Amino acid sequence: MLPGLFWLLFFAGNEGSALKMEMICFLFLSLVPVYSRGQGVYAPAQAQIIHAGQACVVKEDNISERVYTIREGDTLVLQCLVTGHPRPQVRWTKTAGSASDKFQETSVLNETLRIEKIQRLQGGRYYCKAENGVGVPAIKSIRVDVQYLDEPVLTIHQTISDVRGSFYQEKTVFLRCTVNSNPPARFIWKRGAETLSHSQDNGVDIYEPLYTQGETKVLKLKNLRPQDYASYTCQVSVRNVCSIPDKSITFQLTNTTAPPALKLSVNETLVVNPGDNITMQCSLTGGDPQPEVVWSHSPGPMPPNSLVQGGNLTIWRIHVEDSGYYNCTAINNVGNPAKKTVNLLVRSMKNATFQITPDVIKESETIQLGQDLKLSCHVDAVPQEKVVYSWYKNGKPARFSDRLLITRNDPELPPVTCSLEIIDLRFSDYGTYLCVATFQGAPIPDLSVEVNISSETVPPTISVPKGQSTITVREGSRAELQCEVRGKPKPPIIWSRVDKETPMPSGTMTMETYDGKLRLESVSQEMSGTYKCQTARYNGFNIRPREALVQLNVQSKAYSPEFYYDTPNPTLSQKQSKNYSYVLQWTQKEPDAVDPILKYRLEVRQLAQRNTIQTFIPVQKMEKGLLLEHILPNLKVPQSYEVRLTPITSFGAGDMAARIIRYMEPINYPSPTDNTCRFEDEKICGFVQDKMDNFDWTRQNALTQNPKRTVNTGPPTDISGTPEGYYMFIEASRPRVTGDKARLISPLYNITAKYYCVSFYYHMYGKHIGSLNLLVRVRNKRAIDTQVWSLSGNRGNMWQQAHVPINPPGPFQIIFEGVRGTSYEGDIAIDDVTLKKGDCPRKPIGPNKAVALPGSGVPALHSPRLCGPLTFFLYMLLR
Repeated sequence: MLPGLFWLLFFAGNEGSALKMEMICFLFLSLVPVYSRGQGVYAPAQAQIIHAGQACVVKEDNISERVYTIREGDTLVLQCLVTGHPRPQVRWTKTAGSASDKFQETSVLNETLRIEKIQRLQGGRYYCKAENGVGVPAIKSIRVDVQYLDEPVLTIHQTISDVRGSFYQEKTVFLRCTVNSNPPARFIWKRGAETLSHSQDNGVDIYEPLYTQGETKVLKLKNLRPQDYASYTCQVSVRNVCSIPDKSITFQLTNTTAPPALKLSVNETLVVNPGDNITMQCSLTGGDPQPEVVWSHSPGPMPPNSLVQGGNLTIWRIHVEDSGYYNCTAINNVGNPAKKTVNLLVRSMKNATFQITPDVIKESETIQLGQDLKLSCHVDAVPQEKVVYSWYKNGKPARFSDRLLITRNDPELPPVTCSLEIIDLRFSDYGTYLCVATFQGAPIPDLSVEVNISSETVPPTISVPKGQSTITVREGSRAELQCEVRGKPKPPIIWSRVDKETPMPSGTMTMETYDGKLRLESVSQEMSGTYKCQTARYNGFNIRPREALVQLNVQSKAYSPEFYYDTPNPTLSQKQSKNYSYVLQWTQKEPDAVDPILKYRLEVRQLAQRNTIQTFIPVQKMEKGLLLEHILPNLKVPQSYEVRLTPITSFGAGDMAARIIRYMEPINYPSPTDNTCRFEDEKICGFVQDKMDNFDWTRQNALTQNPKRTVNTGPPTDISGTPEGYYMFIEASRPRVTGDKARLISPLYNITAKYYCVSFYYHMYGKHIGSLNLLVRVRNKRAIDTQVWSLSGNRGNMWQQAHVPINPPGPFQIIFEGVRGTSYEGDIAIDDVTLKKGDCPRKPIGPNKAVALPGSGVPALHSPRLCGPLTFFLYMLLR
């Protein structure tokens, strides 16, 4: 730092204000804090979506968005390519689909989204969200359009005036053809082999009705004529999109055509006993053509112990779970379907409970002589209102009097609850009370519950045993939380979470225990927190619940390592021995949140084998963001390996991370040469047009340029000044619009030096000049484009030269990007492009700037106006 300050002071004292500005800028850059060792590897997430599955059409719409058209039933594969460290987590979500589409509720955590046999509801916009806690998440989206054509449905309707009879003369008939499709279908109506058209005669109309679901075309036959009794065909087509063929449906209209009608052999509500065999008969009483009769069950499918034969439904040895609504539907596509419904109830009783309610009027919570007392009994039954309750005291039927009352349907208790009220409790009322629930006349076992009332019947209290208010266990082990309940009778204990709106391990929001102990198996970090135990209001006193709290602390094991993926491929090949080495790099997730990491367990296994080689890598001091390295030697060419890395603390082994190491042959790209590309040859030195931009660069000279080209913009000749000399040129006239880009990409070069200098001539003349940008594309796991030079606006009717220093970390390409300005006087040209090894000239011409490329480790020098040539000069001087 001191030598740098010396040079800054020296120059600041001997140069003008502009140079002092350069000094201030360089001083600012010198004082910008740099990440400590290892911290710099953290990088925000970046994402890109590619389509890797089946597709009918891949096109760009009018807002430059990719739209993938796929046929229903094909396989959709979307990949979200991500970079960044730690490795970003990818979450796929979707919009523009049905609200019932489960994919929206259960998003996919995976870099590859694969949907087998895609359905229409799964079309829409898919979002890939990549985040790793560094910077803002990267979000990319893509549109998926699912194409389909269903079988059309043809229904026949007659005029409302006579919906019960047959189809007679002087009646109007509507043939309604409906289909679901994407894109919208085209309809063709035929009578026999004849194609019908709208108003071809006075008896035919074809129209689209309003307020219909799906696409519908109606063929209206007005005042039926003899020739109208014929065969009608509705043909639908999506014009062979995605190779989907046309579909059609045919209906024979006769003078006997009629809608279906039904009658049922049982009542609309049918109550049966479990184990019975039940038959329900659904008979047709009308309909032409012959209607189809279908039975269905709601909720859920038909029971496995059922059989449908024609219109008869038989259920053998019926179970309680077979209850529900059974629907008999007759359809012949004429008029509306006929439907009959049976509510089938299977008698059942379960869950007998009781409640002891002290005198409510006096707000008492204990049983006291001289006060009122209520005993309540309830069972869950079907049908609930048919349950009969009986009360017994000390084994004998209870004697009812003015002081002993029986009530039902207490509004403060569950429906159909029976209560025994004792007015002015006396000593003689103490005893054992028995409540019996019965289905009279049905072979359903009775249910009973017993309640003891005495001086020892006291309300509950709850507490946590000494030393049990805080439970600390290791992650993955078993935990037992305990609350002690005293009182008679002892009610069940209800457990719930206090500080987290998450369910209990059972999946429900509460758990019931009868001994007061909550047992949790294989606890995780998410289970830590405060738990509440409270007394239930049933099978005990119906009073305000008593409650207590227990804290569960889960000691976490070490988090998993985070493999570093974004470096260039660290494969080293030694072909003589057929071996290669791999530089494994990683950081540690949240090392300060657990016990210090002592070492790592490294397990390496060749994918084709089962044997694993295990070693331990010691660690002295672990810091967040510290990049660790370990060389894997003697790997066999061209085998792939699975690597497992597990942190070890004094607490034990932490979470393991795994990845696959694949061998890749080194790629030998051509090296940059010092030859200058003057664009004289049609091959333009191997440069190619970018297929993803808005328009192309044009190769031309003074002889081939458009004689009607806009004046006051663009060069008259190339840099040589001869009319035969060629240059590359962008035309700003129509149909170009503001912001359109043309990109010219060089061949891919291998790196043989640390520094390179890109030199070229540019011509930017015209009052509407946009921008000329130079980018460097580095080959890594994916292409990374970095802008290293930019210039905007009118620079006069002259060729000027620029020198741009670059230091790519791997094989690279250079890209010239021309951006169209606000109007047509915005033509830009380039010529004589040279790529040389080494540094640029010390006194470069034009607005240069050097930007550190990913992985280069060289600080970035920004803003060509404030931190331009002199900044880079000082950097090279002080380096």
